[in-house]
Amino acid sequence: MDQPLKATLEKLMSEALGEAIQIQNAKMLGGGCISHASKLVTDKGDFFAKWNNNGPDDLFLREAECLEEMAKAVSLLKIPKVWVKTSLAPDTPALLITDFLSPARGSKSDQDETLGIGLAELHRYTSEKFGFYHNNYCGATLQYNSWNDNWIDFYGQQRIAALLSMIRERRDLSSGDIGKYNQLLEKLPELLAHKPDPVLIHGDLWSGNYMYSAAGPALIDPACCYADREFELSLMTMFGGFSDRVWAAYQEAYPLPADWKDRNNLYMLYHYINHYYLFGGHYGQQALNIVNKYI
Repeated sequence: MDQPLKATLEKLMSEALGEAIQIQNAKMLGGGCISHASKLVTDKGDFFAKWNNNGPDDLFLREAECLEEMAKAVSLLKIPKVWVKTSLAPDTPALLITDFLSPARGSKSDQDETLGIGLAELHRYTSEKFGFYHNNYCGATLQYNSWNDNWIDFYGQQRIAALLSMIRERRDLSSGDIGKYNQLLEKLPELLAHKPDPVLIHGDLWSGNYMYSAAGPALIDPACCYADREFELSLMTMFGGFSDRVWAAYQEAYPLPADWKDRNNLYMLYHYINHYYLFGGHYGQQALNIVNKYI
């Protein structure tokens, strides 16, 4: 970490804590694909910092907003406290500083049940409408979060159609493929007739965005919105990484409708087309395979 960045971090953290703070050591951390990350060892304890010179200006403002919203929900989950959040400026990167969560020691399986219960508790935190306070990001992908009374319209237009429009500017999408997607959008009232409540979801919940910390299971790198809770479960099933006990504990705490798996692939569709938007390759065909099953 260079000296100007260190000085900036110390200044902002001192303002946030209300007392002077000194960074004694900064250990770079891996795992991120968008931003730089570091464990900050200070004379006031350990903190987690990440910064970005190239992402959207408000990337960390929106992430902080998500963390703060999840912290409002009464749950067993550990949500890192936000200390500093800044947008990208000409002379400084965008910054986010939170509590540092030490990894759990020994067997982690004893936290599986707590994670399942905690997710169920998070999904009981509700809103009157679908959406969120600002647009935010799933990875580097812009998500449109205007408040909406209608879940079918929110998912169809603000998730699927909006992302398809972005894909057309970057990837191949034939007129035939577009026609298939339009057929699917027209069928959504039939396919999503279960009338879900708007509940708070993490929004990008795969195995890399939760951790078992010494303080309990924690959620990180959120892309929150108020949505059908089944939308959250689609990414959890898409790549795996959640034990049978996590799922059982969730079901025990907040039972799912008997037909929820009928909609699982339909909600996975968003994440497949997002991966196609970000990475290209076979994700486009995987998305079309899902579309073909529903139209």
